[in-house]
Amino acid sequence: MKHLGLLAVVALAACSSAPPPPVAAKPPAVQLSEGIDLPTDARDISNELKGSHLDFVARYYRDPASHWPTLSAEEARTVSAAGMKLVALWESHSHKPAYFSYAAGYADALAAYRQARAIGQPAGSAIYFAVDYNAPPWDVMGPIDQYFRGIAAGSAAAGGQAPAYRVGVYGSGAVCDYLKQARLVRYAWLSNSSAWAGYDKFADWNIRQHDAFPFLSFSQDANEARGEYGAFQIANTYSSL
Repeated sequence: MKHLGLLAVVALAACSSAPPPPVAAKPPAVQLSEGIDLPTDARDISNELKGSHLDFVARYYRDPASHWPTLSAEEARTVSAAGMKLVALWESHSHKPAYFSYAAGYADALAAYRQARAIGQPAGSAIYFAVDYNAPPWDVMGPIDQYFRGIAAGSAAAGGQAPAYRVGVYGSGAVCDYLKQARLVRYAWLSNSSAWAGYDKFADWNIRQHDAFPFLSFSQDANEARGEYGAFQIANTYSSL
C-alpha cells in the first residue's frame, strides 16, 4: 500500500508539472483601407484630396475616343507624391452586354497594357476590368467568361507570355464570384449596386464600393479595401497636391 501511495504521489507530481495546453494564436488583423473612385482628373480636386486622409484613388484607363479623361502619367505622379495609392480600372462599353467577347477582351487587355506602361504602372500590380451591368447567369458563363479568357490571352501576349499586371474585375457579386472561382481574376471589386445578382452572398471581395463620402464636395464613390488589392504608386514622384 505504501508503494502504491508513492506511485500515486509521483504521478500527481508529474501531472502538476506538465506544461499548459498551447493557446491558439489570434489570426493577424486584416488591414482596411479607404479610397474613392472618380471619373475625372484627381488634380482638379487637389485641395480637398490633400486633407482627406484617403489611402487610394481609383482611376480609369479608357478608349481614346472616350470623352472622359484617362489616367495620365502626370496625374499618377501627383497622387503618388501625395502619399496615396492608385487603383487602375479599364472601362469601355462595359454597360453593354453585346460588347463582351473573347476578341473584345483580348483587344482591351492590349490597350490597358499600353496605357499602364505609358504612366509607369509597376509590374505585379493590378488592372481591374469592368462589367458594369446586372449580368444574368448565361451572360456570366458565356460572353463574360470568354471576355476574361481573352484578357488572359491578351495580357500574356502583351507581356511576353509573363503578364506584367494581375487581373481584377469590377462588377456584381455573381460576376465576381464566378470569375474568382474560375481563376480568371485575382481580385474582385464589388459594385455598390445592391440589387445586382449575388451582392449579399459574395464575401470574397478585395474592394467594396459604397455611396459617396459626404465630407467630399465632388462627385465620387467611396470604397473600402482589405489586405492586398493590387494598388500601386509611381516611382520618382516630383509634385505634390
